[in-house]
Amino acid sequence: MEFPTNYFMINNEEQESVSSDWERIRAVVASVREEAAKVIVGQADVVDQMLVSLLCRGHCLIVGVPGLAKTLLVGTLGRILGLDFKRIQFTPDLMPPDILGSEILQTSANGSRAFEYVPGPVFTNLLLADEINRTPPKTQAALLEAMQEKQVTVAGKTRTLAEPFIVYATQNPLEHEGTYPLPEAQLDRFFFQILIKYPDAAQEVEILRRTGGLSMPEPEVLLDAEQVIALQNAVTEIPVPDHVYEAIVRLVQSTRPESSSAPDYIRSYLAWGAGPRASQCLLRAARALALLRGQTSVSVEEVREVMRPVLRHRLIPNYNATGEGVSVEDILGRLQESL
Repeated sequence: MEFPTNYFMINNEEQESVSSDWERIRAVVASVREEAAKVIVGQADVVDQMLVSLLCRGHCLIVGVPGLAKTLLVGTLGRILGLDFKRIQFTPDLMPPDILGSEILQTSANGSRAFEYVPGPVFTNLLLADEINRTPPKTQAALLEAMQEKQVTVAGKTRTLAEPFIVYATQNPLEHEGTYPLPEAQLDRFFFQILIKYPDAAQEVEILRRTGGLSMPEPEVLLDAEQVIALQNAVTEIPVPDHVYEAIVRLVQSTRPESSSAPDYIRSYLAWGAGPRASQCLLRAARALALLRGQTSVSVEEVREVMRPVLRHRLIPNYNATGEGVSVEDILGRLQESL
């Protein structure tokens, strides 16, 4: 599968060929959604957000109560895309070598002994870090280099991770005993924070129908790692008008209480706003969403659609917000209306 590049530097005849390439991309994206719907009931927005983050090479923090199929979501997506998938259950006794791997003393056939590196589960394409806040900060930090640099360092030697590499981490929003909240520096490494809500009554009936038998629906493998990388590269070719760049910067700067463009409710309820990384994430996410929707360029509407998962973990409320019961979601709602 080949995808278009340098769209605006080719002639009309080549542009017709490029348009055909975009049609193939849209068909592939539609097929991925259909396969996911065979296994996952509802949650279409969540599936789209996970696809957007994957196409942007961004990591996701998924927040939801137990039993909402968070693990099934990630595993299903990995199977459809033909990617290797591994899961780590984070617990208080988990150590960095349990994630990154370690060197083990091995004895060869001739009796000589030497240390041999045994890779950890981080060497995969999709890594599910289940209940990431249940492990101490030292172990949480073991993922930072992998998430940011796409490499790990063990025993002084650096090893590169295979592409694509995406971390989907989960958190339970209800239980706080025995947990270690993620620091803001680590939260900022996550491209999206996705909220998974309860299914409605009709969806829950359908879940019972699908899971009440001896077998579960199995999705087909549609792509492979190379084709996923090609899709990721295609996202960067979506053109962005100047007014969209300006809207993104205006939005992010308005979240900073010290900014002259910040509205009164931002100054009243936020201690810290979003940084330049949020602007970069908004741009990439809007491009990916435009690709998923089959659009030839990015509009402000795509920015409006992706602003919540990009910003909700990057805005820090102050004591006024806590005391008056104003949540980050309330603030995002007002920002979304103003965009």
